[in-house]
Amino acid sequence: RRNTNSRPQRVLELKTRQETPLLPTAIESSSSCGYEQRDQSERNMGAGRAVSISLDGVRDKNLMQLKKLNSVLFPVRYNDKYYADALASGEFTKLAYYSDICVGSIACRLEKKEGGAVRVYIMTLGVLAPYRGLVFMERGSVRNDHGHLFPEFFLPHRFTPMVPTSKKRGTKLLNHVLDLSCKQNIGEIYLHVQTNNEDAINFYKKFGFEITETIHNYYTNITPPDCYVVTKYIAQPQSKK
Repeated sequence: RRNTNSRPQRVLELKTRQETPLLPTAIESSSSCGYEQRDQSERNMGAGRAVSISLDGVRDKNLMQLKKLNSVLFPVRYNDKYYADALASGEFTKLAYYSDICVGSIACRLEKKEGGAVRVYIMTLGVLAPYRGLVFMERGSVRNDHGHLFPEFFLPHRFTPMVPTSKKRGTKLLNHVLDLSCKQNIGEIYLHVQTNNEDAINFYKKFGFEITETIHNYYTNITPPDCYVVTKYIAQPQSKK
């Protein structure tokens, strides 16, 4: 049995696999919260073998994997606070692996609200394009070369974030955060989306997110500069008397 703790960790160079075909993913709801994923075997890339995507936590010893992945996926260099928040979030920040290759991540920040309740803020969610069929969605295409969602858009004006345009069953990474939030009795998850990014808005709506606020002039150097706050409220189970 392979010891996943000792596996070599690699981030695939995007340019080496641009022609890799998309693969279907199967994610089903099986928990009382409705988000716990149950993996099914997908066919390997042209080899007919069953493959799966595994998730691993982000720690000091593998933080560089997240940094390398972000440098490939996003045209932004994140500051130390981003990575400190990601580490502090514990299991809410995850790396996705195909075999021993780091192919995606979700990074979150935990925030305390007035009264002491905790909510989750999704900072980034990204998957390398060659593997988005395994981690991210059903068969389809992505309108940019990176295959990522960009919840927090601190972007240069020449870059327009896109998401897949085909039907989606969802992402293993996002399902993990939704399920974990439910298990920990966290009732709110939110992110920011540029107002003209209909693909991203529709994607999150499929997971039960809704537009709860509009912030004008949120972004600089991109048009439009406005964003929506997109929020999912999770109903907490009633305690038995």
